Amino acid sequence: MIEESTPKPSVDDPRKLSSLLARVAELSQAHNVGSVIVGLAAPTGGRLFPEFVEFLSSALRVEDGIFRMTRERAVVHLADLDMDGGQSVITRLMEEFLEEFPISKDPAFDMHYFLVPPGCENLDNGTLLKEIFPERLLH
Repeated sequence: MIEESTPKPSVDDPRKLSSLLARVAELSQAHNVGSVIVGLAAPTGGRLFPEFVEFLSSALRVEDGIFRMTRERAVVHLADLDMDGGQSVITRLMEEFLEEFPISKDPAFDMHYFLVPPGCENLDNGTLLKEIFPERLLH
């Protein structure tokens, strides 16, 4: 008997983003753990970006998280890291991805980082999303 595999949705349920950001706030406040939130975006219609997001979701640690907002936007949570550590992780994972999916030029992904320091009292989700997805055109 052949089982049909259900294709993964191209976007996640919005409640997952709320849950992810609540976890970031809890780690910061209750456990005094810093995190890095990364906003990833690609030009509309880019075919490589969904593959990169899928690669990230399989490569992240259990305590990290990823949320697919749209086909071209994703939010990544990297727990227990400072800004340098978060940038290093994303750079390393991008290099590993490009080894598996060689392309002629670097992908046009836009990445913005936001540090949530340990003990952060106010984590405003609206402000956070504006920081990691500034309004500007992607080339």
